[in-house]
This record gives sequence, structure tokens and C-alpha cells, in this order.
Amino acid sequence: MKKIISPFAALLYASIFIGIAGCSSTLSNQSTQVLPDEKDRQAILAMAGNYEVTFDFTETVSFAADYEKKEPYVTGAHEVVRVIADQPGFISLQHILIVGKDKPFPIKHWRQDWIYQPTSVHEFVGFNSWQKRTLVDNERIGKWAQVVYQVDDSPRYAGIAAWHHENGISQWTSEASLRPLPRRDMTKRDDYHAILASNRHAITPTGWVHEQDNSKLILRPQGPELLVREIGVNRYVHNDDFAFNVADDYWQATEAYWQGVRDKWSQLDEQHAQYELTVQGEPTPLYMPLLEYAGYVKEGKMPLNEAIENALQTIEQFTTNELSDFPRVDYSTMVNY
Repeated sequence: MKKIISPFAALLYASIFIGIAGCSSTLSNQSTQVLPDEKDRQAILAMAGNYEVTFDFTETVSFAADYEKKEPYVTGAHEVVRVIADQPGFISLQHILIVGKDKPFPIKHWRQDWIYQPTSVHEFVGFNSWQKRTLVDNERIGKWAQVVYQVDDSPRYAGIAAWHHENGISQWTSEASLRPLPRRDMTKRDDYHAILASNRHAITPTGWVHEQDNSKLILRPQGPELLVREIGVNRYVHNDDFAFNVADDYWQATEAYWQGVRDKWSQLDEQHAQYELTVQGEPTPLYMPLLEYAGYVKEGKMPLNEAIENALQTIEQFTTNELSDFPRVDYSTMVNY
């Protein structure tokens, strides 16, 4: 595999830290026996658009005697959310950041896939590893899984809940599930290993909001320990006063490439009940090449097939279906923190 060093690598790397990380899912994992409520689908589709976003995270309560709460983290960005798949029981939304004022530059951000009545999910269990869990009927009937993926379309976390539309408000609130550290902490901290989070997505008159109730956990062989709790509020406000067209240009040029990448991650989901990244902490060696290959496809500096092949080799290099000896989270015995 050719090693390509993009001239945009530094900008890409710096821009990844804006906001939260942020998906590929397969329709074979969806029950097609019953169609979802159209109000559910419209609420999910309403999250597409052009936005000014504020990311706001505040640690609230410390549970370790020697721990001092960190300063609140508040930042903003312009973000484009586009529908890249829309089927009765499956919707995929791709987020793309726009950075730079004088020369706006698109950065592929997180992706969220919504699957109606899934039969299983791959859940994060700690230390860059994921395990498949089959869902029983009361966990899935009438409910949607939101599956969230990183900037390179590797998995991040999944949550399951029903949409509700009472009192004129459409909202979805997940049960608590585990997720990796956000990049705002991944690159700066080593005092905790995972976040147990409950998410609420709600449609607002000006856009939508993503609220998070986060518990930062230390994963130990004897079980997780709670370090500190955190509240997160990500506000998406409709705004067309930025160069959102550069996101659409980027996606038009790279959509086929990212489809090839998503197909590879879907293959891992389908073929393996568990898998893990071979690099711990911030997986820069995985996501930077994948973003760079996309850039070269957009610029016409690398043929599409070659870029996809390089990306697939990179994914194979940094994934394994044999889990290491790090302590894992057992969801069957998980308690709320």
C-alpha cells in the first residue's frame, strides 16, 4: 500500500478536535415486518440541514476524593448534515464540518445511522473494542437504534429507544450505553477510560438539540469506577450564512470512496461477533490515512479504486477479531452510575 502524505494533513488533524466525534449499518439487521411511524422518520430527517453548532460540556459532580472538576468545554462550529440513505426503516445522516473563514475547508465528521427494530447491535465494551449483542423483543419492538460512527466510519456507540411525540415535541432518549472518550479528552487525558451516556435528541423550533448525561468511568478488572459526572448540550441552529456548498462539493466528489469504506466496516460487523482496534487511545494511524485518501480522490490525485483499496488495507492493518486482555464492560451486569 502506498503511503500518501497529504498537504492538508495538519489541517485535517487539527480540525478533528472540534466538537464531538462522531456511522455503517446493514439492512439485514433491521426488522422489515412492521413499518415505523412516519412521525419518527420525519423527526430523524428533520436533523438534516445547515447549522451553527455549539458544543457545551460541564463536569458537575466528582466521585473521587482527589479529583478536581475540569473547566467547562465550550466551542462552536458550522456543520452540514445530509441524508445519505433514506429507506422506511433505515436513515443515515452524514455530518461535515466547515472550518476556515477565508478559505472554507470541509472535514468529514461523525455519522448517525437510525435502524428501526434492529435484531442486534455492536456495543462498545472498552479499550477500542466492540461486541455484538442480540436484542430481545422488548428491547427492539417499536424502537430505533441510533448507531454513531467516527470520522473514518469506524464504530463509536449505539443507543436504543422509541421516539415520542407528546405535547408537540419529538424526542428520543436512549438507555445508558458505553462509548469511547471524546476527542476533546482522548488527546489530553488518561485518568478515565470510557463514558456511560444517556442521549436525548429533540427537535426544536430552530433546529435540534443533542443532550447528554455522561458518567466518566475508570475500567478496572473488578468493575467500573465512577470518576465524575458531566452534562453535555450540543445545539444545532439552522444557519445558511456560511459556505455550506463546499461540504456538498466534497461529498459529491468522495461519496463513492466513503461507500467503499462503509462497506468494509459493515463486513466486519457481519462476519465477527467482536473486534478491536490494534491501536489504543486516539486512533490517528487509522483515521488520518482514510481522510487523506478521500482528499486525494476529491483533488483527482488518486484513482477511486486505488484509494478504496488503500483504505481497506489500512482498516485491515488496524483491526482484529481477537480482543486483548484489557478489562471489558459486561452489559448483563451493568448498573447505572
